[in-house]
Amino acid sequence: MQNSSDSPSSASPTSPSALGTPWLAYGCLALSMTLVGSYVALSKPLVVAMPVFLLAWLRFGIGVAAIPHWLRKPQSEAPLSGRVKGLLFLESFFGNFLFSICMLYGMALTSAVSAGVIMAAIPAACALLSWLLLRERIGARLWCAIGLAVLGIALVSLSKSQHHMQEILGQSDGIASKTGSQAAGGPFWSGAVLGNALLLAAVFCEAAYAVIGKSLTAHVGAKRITAIVNLWGFALMTPFGLWVALRFDFARVSSGIWLLLLFYALAASVWTVWLWMTGLRRVSAARAGVFTVMLPVSTAAVGVLALGERMSGMQFAALGIALIGVWLATRK
Repeated sequence: MQNSSDSPSSASPTSPSALGTPWLAYGCLALSMTLVGSYVALSKPLVVAMPVFLLAWLRFGIGVAAIPHWLRKPQSEAPLSGRVKGLLFLESFFGNFLFSICMLYGMALTSAVSAGVIMAAIPAACALLSWLLLRERIGARLWCAIGLAVLGIALVSLSKSQHHMQEILGQSDGIASKTGSQAAGGPFWSGAVLGNALLLAAVFCEAAYAVIGKSLTAHVGAKRITAIVNLWGFALMTPFGLWVALRFDFARVSSGIWLLLLFYALAASVWTVWLWMTGLRRVSAARAGVFTVMLPVSTAAVGVLALGERMSGMQFAALGIALIGVWLATRK
């Protein structure tokens, strides 16, 4: 059973405990996105070893098996209303299911540089949806922080060469062999337009995840949100994952891959979701969106420290700009 610190009523924005600078909430948000960037960088062998839908299905399955006790309703929480149940479904549908499909297929159809620039719009999309749907007030300083975050992520993407990024993503469907010299209106150009549209949809799916999560934290504890969202993700992925699993040879998967899958599943389905929801309880959705800059920062750090990659001066400067945005967003 959850303790009282996980109850939504214990961290109400109007309570005395919520006054002052919420450094613990900022830390949870930053650590959540740092973990996301870390497992993204370390998940390359998983994508090579397993089909995407099977990987996603196993991820949610491990997440559900790890935290069944988080599904239990604490005494301090009211029963779930129909509206809250609908929001929990939408949180998983947009943030897990639809985001994964749009992101993976979008990345396969367009260039990696274009993908990075489009995904840099996540902080701005979070701010836009929080303003439209939650009526959050966004001041000039927060808009400046969002702009720096977007600029920093975009520069990181633009500073990477096309060839290098295509190697990271793999030679999916022969896209890496295509060049920009193909005639406009050709198959590659048409695919790139569709890919960019899918990535833009992924941006707003991620923004919807932040905004819906902010609404949920007023009614449900972070642990219970994590468990229910995982359960919905597992249910949504089961038809696709089971269909792939029946045709997959599990004997060829090494023990090292299984261990990496365990870390990936716990990080993606449990730790990052719980940390993000915990931080959202005391931080606006628009301000929380700025912390998505920690994703490319941690991905770059893992690439340099663990994978032996190198960073250019432009990339260091771009990450510095993004971190200045975080500093502006967290100033009192």
